[in-house]
Amino acid sequence: MARMVQDAPAGPLLTPGLDGIVVPALPAASNECEPTMISTQIRKAVFPVAGLGTRFLPATKAQPKEMLPVVDKPLIQYAVEEAYAAGVREMIFVTGRHKRSIEDHFDLTWELEQALEQSGKHELLEVVRRVKPDDMECVYVRQAQALGLGHAVMCASRLINDEPFAVLLADDLMIGETPVLAQMVQQFEKWRTSILAVREVPQDQTRRYGIVDGDAVDKVTVDVRRIVEKPAPEVAPSRLGVAGRYILTPGIFHELAHGVRGVGGEIQLTDGIAALLKREKVHAYRYVGTRYDCGSREGFLEANVDLGLKHPELGPAFREYLLGKVC
Repeated sequence: MARMVQDAPAGPLLTPGLDGIVVPALPAASNECEPTMISTQIRKAVFPVAGLGTRFLPATKAQPKEMLPVVDKPLIQYAVEEAYAAGVREMIFVTGRHKRSIEDHFDLTWELEQALEQSGKHELLEVVRRVKPDDMECVYVRQAQALGLGHAVMCASRLINDEPFAVLLADDLMIGETPVLAQMVQQFEKWRTSILAVREVPQDQTRRYGIVDGDAVDKVTVDVRRIVEKPAPEVAPSRLGVAGRYILTPGIFHELAHGVRGVGGEIQLTDGIAALLKREKVHAYRYVGTRYDCGSREGFLEANVDLGLKHPELGPAFREYLLGKVC
């Protein structure tokens, strides 16, 4: 089932916030920094997909960058499959104009399925049906203005209610033997706090990431003390950069709604997390897997080559082709 959400009334536990978006009311900040949790399950995931994809022009002039194929699947499908494998069943897409093809991709295509069935192409029919399993719900909400990642997450606040939820940036294609979000869900079940996926980045690339600093809890987990958005290498507090995977508590909406806007009125998710640290603990998790920055042309090509080589049908012939080019 798919739903398009335009607006929703504020309930008794909601307060007005950014641009009329309503957010959960929170108690006063506590010195104990203990999160107030209701659900211990991650049932919902937010996919901010309203960006223009200007780095891929002219390819993205008439189609979303999230629909660009990596081998034989669009980029957004990898992120949705990762969320589904982690137990998420409600996928919330924060879209913009000219993103209708994302909705169409996860919708029922009756004519195509009928044609495949009548022609006996049952394997292809199963491929099409696996795009959206029967127990997965897709919901779409518009981000009318490009006001930053934090604002995109805010647009989903009415659909999240008082639950912890995941945020997946489709630009970051994450491949792991255990899906990265599934690893993070395991960490959430252990700590019951917001979880940020991190990895060490080269010192000269800290300007590209939110950078966290904190105390190591174990080999893979850091108790975050602070987070800084894209610091210069000389002032970066560490080399732990946040990748495009988050598990967040609902308290983030209050911080995003009442935080200080940046340049151009933008609301940054990093700033909201920094404010959340005053109320709740946040942990960073060193995920196990490979990240491809498919928001860049170089990363997109790397993903296509690596996943093409691993493809069960295409891989052997593709490897031979590449060997012939480099030898």
